Formats: sequence, C-alpha cells, structure tokens
Amino acid sequence: MTAKMRQVLAWVLVAWTAAYAPVWADDHPVVVELYTSQGCSSCPPADEFLATLADRDDVIALALHVDYWDYIGWKDSFAQPAFTARQKAYAISAGRRSVYTPQMIVDGMEHVVGNHPKDVGAMINKHGTQASPVELKIERKGDRLEIEAEAAYPLGEPVLVQVVRYMPSARVMINKGENAGRTVDYSNIVTEWHVLGEWDTRTTLEAEGTIEGNEPIVVILQKKGPGEVLAAARLR
Repeated sequence: MTAKMRQVLAWVLVAWTAAYAPVWADDHPVVVELYTSQGCSSCPPADEFLATLADRDDVIALALHVDYWDYIGWKDSFAQPAFTARQKAYAISAGRRSVYTPQMIVDGMEHVVGNHPKDVGAMINKHGTQASPVELKIERKGDRLEIEAEAAYPLGEPVLVQVVRYMPSARVMINKGENAGRTVDYSNIVTEWHVLGEWDTRTTLEAEGTIEGNEPIVVILQKKGPGEVLAAARLR
C-alpha cells in the first residue's frame, strides 16, 4: 500500500468507533444488506427479520434506508441518497433496470426479496460455508483502530476497503405515508458508509486511525461493482 493511501486511511478513520477485542474474519461472517424505507408498507416484516439476523455472530446485518419513497408523504428519518445510489449500483452491476424495497443483498452477490426469510436463509447458509481468499483483522488499541488484511494469492483486481458505522436499534412512530399509525423497531441502521481506498492484494493491507464513541464499526473488503464481499469484520 502506498504512503498516500496510508495517510488517507488514517485521516478518514478519525471519529470511527469499535470495541476493545481483536476480531479476525477468518470464519467469513456473511454480510446482509437490507434496503428498506419507513415509507414502504412491505418493509416492516423485512425490518423485523433483519432484527433476528442482527443477533447472529455469523451474520453482519446492515439496514440501509433509501430515500425514493419519501415523496409519498413520509420522509424516512434514516434515509440517505448515498444508500439509494449504492442500491442502484448493485442493480446496474446485475444488469437490472430497477430497484425495490425491501431487498436484501447477501455478500454482495445474491439479490433476494427481503421479506422472504427462507430464501435469504438459504443464501446465508450458502455463503457461510464458502472459504474466503482474504484474511482480515480489525483491532482496537486504546484510541486507535487497526486494519490488517492479507490475500492468499493476488486477486488480479483492486479491492475496496470500506468502513461502516451503524446504530444498533431505534423505534420510530410513523405518522404519514403507507405506514401511517405504525410504530416500527429498526435494527443495525447504517449511519455512514465510507470507501477508504483500494487495496492491491499483491501486498499486505495495513491501515490505522483514531477512533472514539460507542457505536459498532464494520470493515468490509469488497470487489468493485459493487461486487462480491471477500471479507468482513465487526467490533461492537
């Protein structure tokens, strides 16, 4: 990794959070992204299902709230245009013309209707048994977060290094839109998603930065596209 990338990584990681014990991702936890909206009447069952996934150690469940339902009368308080853009990028990468909610994307590869637990569960089981060519470790030492990764062999393409922060839970009273009158519990609500840079897998990845606060932190190594998630680790 170049000195310039090392400096960028250290700068972007300021104010990110983590727990205190080192975490190795050699067991390859499965990353499940739920694209959801407070304004979508079909989403609460998927939000509830994500809460069950959030309790699992072998799954990193992340809720990304999109903003394209805001026009129907209720503005999602967690939505960000960047999450809508990420979902659209997945659709383009998969050759699809549209996006929808609720949608779950498993390890960057499988696109599944979010309120179909059986289908999502099958994809989690499939990806959970697959070996990863990348070993990832994240660790907190005092106020420093350290990221280390190594590939078993050069992958032939750069890998995105991403840091995600999320809010573990929140309850929202929805007064307008399709879910008017409902109170919905949300889990693992993504508040920030940063691409720190690209990692050349011919070398060892080493990055660190200053951290503070109490919210969990996730590091995801993923092929561009967005594409396949190669490794992920969480500190909470």
